[in-house]
This record gives sequence, C-alpha cells and structure tokens, in this order.
Amino acid sequence: MVKIDTPKIVGDYEQQDLKDVLLEDDLYMGSAIIIGEELIGEALPRIHLNKVIIKNGVFTGTDFSHISLTDVRFENCDLSNANFNYASMMRVEFAECKLLGCNFTKSFLGHVSFQSSILNMGMFGGAKFKRVKMVDSVVRSGDFYQCSFKDVAFFASDLNDTSFENTSLKGIDISTSYFDTLTVSVEQLRGCKVSSLQAIQFASLFGLIVKD
Repeated sequence: MVKIDTPKIVGDYEQQDLKDVLLEDDLYMGSAIIIGEELIGEALPRIHLNKVIIKNGVFTGTDFSHISLTDVRFENCDLSNANFNYASMMRVEFAECKLLGCNFTKSFLGHVSFQSSILNMGMFGGAKFKRVKMVDSVVRSGDFYQCSFKDVAFFASDLNDTSFENTSLKGIDISTSYFDTLTVSVEQLRGCKVSSLQAIQFASLFGLIVKD
C-alpha cells in the first residue's frame, strides 16, 4: 500500500477567484477557497498556490505551465486539455475531476492522488512520480513515456491502451486495475506487481501460449 500525505488544509478559508493571482506581484495565493470559477483557455503560468481548495471549477484548455501547488485539493473540476507541464505538485488531491488530455509533461508529482477521476489521453512524458496513486480512475490511452516512478500505484483503475514505453514498472502495483492492451516491454515490466489474470494477459501480449 502506497502511503501518501494528504494536503495540509484547514477550513474557514476566504473565498477568492483564481484570476486574482494575476493581480499579485508574486503570483501567489494562499489559504483560500475557490468555488465555481470558470477560466476557459486562459493563461496562468508560473502561479503559486498554497493551502487552496478549488471546487466545481471549469478550467478547460487553461495554461498552468510551471505552476507550483502545495497542499491543494481540486474537487469536481473540469481541467480537460489543461497544461500542467513543468508543474511542481506536493500534497495535491484531484477528486472526481475531469482531466481529459491534460499535459503533465516534465512535471514533478509528490504525494499526489487522483480519486474517481478521468485522465483519458493524459500526457505524462518525462514526469517524476514520488508517492502517487490513481484510485478508481480512468486512464485510457494515457502516455507515461520515460517517466520516473517511485512508490506509485494504480488501484481499481482502467489502464486500457496506456503506454509505459521506456518507463520501469518495478515495484509498481497494477494488480487491481484492468486493461485489454498495454504498451510496455518485458524488461520494463520486470518487478511489477500484477494479478494472476494479468500475468496471463501479459503472456498473451508478448506472444506466449499459455496451456492449461
């Protein structure tokens, strides 16, 4: 079981708008709650959020590149096609969020959880994961090319047609998740935690013939 530190968030925060960050010289927002904001296709690069709760927001196509997130929780947000490349995330939660086609390329994710979220076609190339879990989420056609994984787990998630090309899955637990096909080499799969059924699936994917 991967143990993840949850965001250090307390209640009674002042309600603000995310666009208010642009009014600050240091592009910083802390100890705030954001509810129901819509920022579609906006550019908010290099902002810093600390101890922030974001609920029911729509941020489709928004540019969050180089964002710094510490102790942040997203709840029921639509972040489809948002750009999080080169982001730094520490103790961040995405709960019941829509992240279709999100770009996390070259990002760092530490103590991050995705819960009951949709990450189809998410791009994570070159990202570094340290204590990350995806729980009851859909990650179909995700791209984890050349990622660094440490203490990462996919629990009860849909990984169909996901690519782990040039990414070692040693020590990674996918045993409770499901897929029809994956892109991964035998060498990169070495040491991965799988179920007995998945072992048979991988044997088939690698051209082996399993006899009773």
